[in-house]
Amino acid sequence: MHPKTLTALYISLSLALISSTCMAQSAFEKEIAPAATPSSYRWWNLLHYEIELQPDYNRQWISGTNQIRFCALHTGNTIRIDLMEPMQVTTVRLQGIALDFQRLKDYYLIHLPSFLHAGDTATITIHFEGYPQVAHNPPWESGWIWQQDQLGRPWMSIACEGTGAAIWLPCKNVLYDKPDQGISMKIRVPDTLVAVSNGRLASIQKMSDHTAIYTWVVINPISQYNIIPYIGKYISWHNNYTGLKGNLDCDFLVLDYNSEKAKHHLQQTDTMLHCFEGWLGPYPFYEDSYKLVEAPMPGMEHQSAIAYGNGFENGYSGNNLSGTSWGLKWDFILIHESGHEWFGNSITSNGDGGSWIHEGFTKYLETLYTQDRWGTEAGNDYTAGISKRIHNDAPVITGASSDAYNKTAAMLHMLRQLIGDSLFRSFLQHMNTQFYHATISSEQVISYINRFTIYKYKTMLDQYLRTTQIPQLSYYFKGGLFRYRWENCITGFDMPVKVSFNNDPPVWLYPVEQWKEIKLEKSMDNTMKVDRNFYIKSRSIQDQ
Repeated sequence: MHPKTLTALYISLSLALISSTCMAQSAFEKEIAPAATPSSYRWWNLLHYEIELQPDYNRQWISGTNQIRFCALHTGNTIRIDLMEPMQVTTVRLQGIALDFQRLKDYYLIHLPSFLHAGDTATITIHFEGYPQVAHNPPWESGWIWQQDQLGRPWMSIACEGTGAAIWLPCKNVLYDKPDQGISMKIRVPDTLVAVSNGRLASIQKMSDHTAIYTWVVINPISQYNIIPYIGKYISWHNNYTGLKGNLDCDFLVLDYNSEKAKHHLQQTDTMLHCFEGWLGPYPFYEDSYKLVEAPMPGMEHQSAIAYGNGFENGYSGNNLSGTSWGLKWDFILIHESGHEWFGNSITSNGDGGSWIHEGFTKYLETLYTQDRWGTEAGNDYTAGISKRIHNDAPVITGASSDAYNKTAAMLHMLRQLIGDSLFRSFLQHMNTQFYHATISSEQVISYINRFTIYKYKTMLDQYLRTTQIPQLSYYFKGGLFRYRWENCITGFDMPVKVSFNNDPPVWLYPVEQWKEIKLEKSMDNTMKVDRNFYIKSRSIQDQ
């Protein structure tokens, strides 16, 4: 028998032996893989990554392995693994046997020697090495971060939200498929440094060559771009937070010379957790803990290991992004990036155009936090401030505009006015239960909100997410009547709006595209003011 034929037979038998019940994604998740997904992605589902990584600071070089466990959803024998140039795969093995693979620019096609069928599982080990792309302006530019701390010591991490982990790690670089059973990460560094990653620290192994291997374990599903190493001269401390699911382990890792000011400043974490659990339900990753890690970039929402680089001061590096005084009363990076644990890390968009699910909901958590600490009007002030930063340069749902942040937040603030605080809180909590650890599409979120509100606000969602038009309330006074209607809106737009006549208490109007009228109960001086919590325009046509 030819050696290649013998090898193929051996692997075929091995695959049969390791076949087992596949812990795949739910049918809910599998059905929403985008239609254009390559067939070499679609037929298999991620289960687990076991990563070993060794960076060389002086060479700006990394090497390692990724052991990928997966299961078949359908019959297939070719899998796509992404790894961007100039990084390269050197070998791929299954049960110790080398597999054939081919490079096609920024991804590899790996050929199994026999077909897997639905429910079969297998594990391949990929060796990789190279000089990863360098991030010169992280996190806005993706790549490996090779820096020094203030004392000249190595400080390393990665920024890869824009590109995904394939900029350094061979992986399935998609949003819709997370490793269902989590990851483990072994990082080998000089024993003078500390290596940190997602999840919990499982072990530290001191080696005879003056290196140390830090092993971190995540048991929950995790997006590829959230997988992160941090390497530096860290010290840490631990807090227990008594939350909705009992004790939440909170750990803080900062550069040694920042420990004193960090311990005082990061006490805001407790107020953040109290607020967000109150509005959204339990922190989504109790099993993996909560960590805040000082990073050589401003910040990033790495799951269970939030990147923090805001200088231990309020605002955003001391600046106010809200246009109100409230934005300087809390730490923007701590509050915003932690909010992504609920929206972005637990509830995850499955593809392009879904950034509003991550960023818009998280942006609105800033309002809720401001209100929780300083009252309703403070929260209203904050929303009014960020609404001034809306550009209307592209529809939110396209993902092509920064309005995914501020315009979505303004829309959610209006929804809250319309349904009331109690129902809005229920909406957020139910959403975090319904889509817990799920990957979802924009259409699913919109459909969910429509169902939750019994389709009362469908046109509002379409108006603010799918167009750049700002609805205009046109009106005039005539003979004791007030006449009004919506203009500059989609067909059927019928969002209620709160207004005040003179300085009287506010009342609700129910405009549509056709003129409506109400009789004024007393003499008015023909003034009307729209409640500031509504992102609309108003225009008097009194003289027309």
